[in-house]
Amino acid sequence: MKVSELMQGVTVNADFEGWVTNDDYVFAINLTPGTAGTKETDYAVVQMGIEGLDAQLNPITQDKTYIRAGQSTQRTGSQRSFKVSGDRYIGDDAQDFLLSHAMKYGRGNAVVTDYIYYNILNGKGEKGQVTVIVNSDGSGNAGESSAIDVEFKKIGDTPTEYTYTSAGN
Repeated sequence: MKVSELMQGVTVNADFEGWVTNDDYVFAINLTPGTAGTKETDYAVVQMGIEGLDAQLNPITQDKTYIRAGQSTQRTGSQRSFKVSGDRYIGDDAQDFLLSHAMKYGRGNAVVTDYIYYNILNGKGEKGQVTVIVNSDGSGNAGESSAIDVEFKKIGDTPTEYTYTSAGN
């Protein structure tokens, strides 16, 4: 499913205030990385069969101890990461891309793609690039659904602020 399809009939309220659930976040990826002109509204939403989306901001810190001031911690950066887990669904564009032979065994820039991550209620979030790391392309016991586990780790520049618009940015 494309972002544009997901957002049909959804009214984004930039001034939304209230409780948020994990279902209110959208994580979508570019299935044609490196192709100029791909709009964010054409990115594939990572959702079919996905039970868990874990979005992390892993801080990078440096600790020092100063004379008479004691220990001090300075944050020097953040390593953005996402982890999705769930059940394999063949025919879903996002899963088929992520679990393709090229992504499972690729290296370097061959496994880098663009992403957007935003709140569906207020449209606010971020966009950037991630390296795709496939940990499991199907596991489980007899009679169970085939489980998948994929990580995404930021690469390159710090993600930029993103606000969803139906125009596709």
